[in-house]
Amino acid sequence: MLSLCIGNISAKDSFNFFKKTDTIYLADPTIFLNQGTYYLYGTSSEKGFEVYQSNDLKKWTGPIGKNNGFALVKGESYGDKGFWAPQVFKQNGKFYMAYTANEHIAIAQSDSPLGPFVQNEIKSLPSKGLQIDPFIFHDSDGKTYLYHVRLGNGNRIFVAELKADFSDIIPETLKECITATQPWENTEKTGWPVTEGPTVLKKGSLYYLFYSANDFRNPDYAVGYATSNSPFGPWTKFQGNPIISKRNLGFNGTGHGDFFVDKKGNLQYVFHTHHSNKRVSPRATATISAQFVKQKDGSFEMKVDPATMRFLTR
Repeated sequence: MLSLCIGNISAKDSFNFFKKTDTIYLADPTIFLNQGTYYLYGTSSEKGFEVYQSNDLKKWTGPIGKNNGFALVKGESYGDKGFWAPQVFKQNGKFYMAYTANEHIAIAQSDSPLGPFVQNEIKSLPSKGLQIDPFIFHDSDGKTYLYHVRLGNGNRIFVAELKADFSDIIPETLKECITATQPWENTEKTGWPVTEGPTVLKKGSLYYLFYSANDFRNPDYAVGYATSNSPFGPWTKFQGNPIISKRNLGFNGTGHGDFFVDKKGNLQYVFHTHHSNKRVSPRATATISAQFVKQKDGSFEMKVDPATMRFLTR
């Protein structure tokens, strides 16, 4: 049993201590800040993607999407099942959502963060093979990259440069980044190792690739990161991985989230946990404060503060 205690509450009871009846249950969450309002999306329905909004990250309203609570609804964009892991970003005055459906990746467009996110031509990216968990990274040189997971001999993270119109990757740039090779990444020693949920940040000239490892149903689902001098790698895994796990937070299944900068300019990570110590789904949504901490050699390490973890509520 974990020894973590918060006040007089042990990790055994921490789920009930922290989570309330108004807890929001979205897996693979992402938070997008636009004009002073936070928008929260995630995996929750076979109908598409719901969206919540908040002014302070403490109290959330929703689902509040323009289509009966949904920002993207089945039938208006690609996919009829498996709506997973959305990411929302803004470019040239338009809002875009990259997401998974039918184990393929698609990108839809909207005039509002509340949706509706739609496609003029309903299709996925034409790349071959099953792919999930898209993350679109805009580099400082103007190039755009698609980090994503390809299914084959495990869940493996890949990157490719994305065409300017988001219609496809540039095939010759496709390269594998990360696969599970370390003990913490495959605690059940399965034949299908998992690394997924990529998110990329850039600090100075260094790229930081954050990812989750283990099957999401495993209590040891956790977050680590690797660094590189190039968006294509090679990637060096951080020796202190994982940085988010049941060991330092006291909750099962901590992972698959996204970074965002709040109104005060502070970095935060939004992620999910298991529903309880005995049940995986529906998965609860939480945030935690994070920061790059400068080391003696001038490099930066990502640190999270367990004391700031909180579940999101309506």
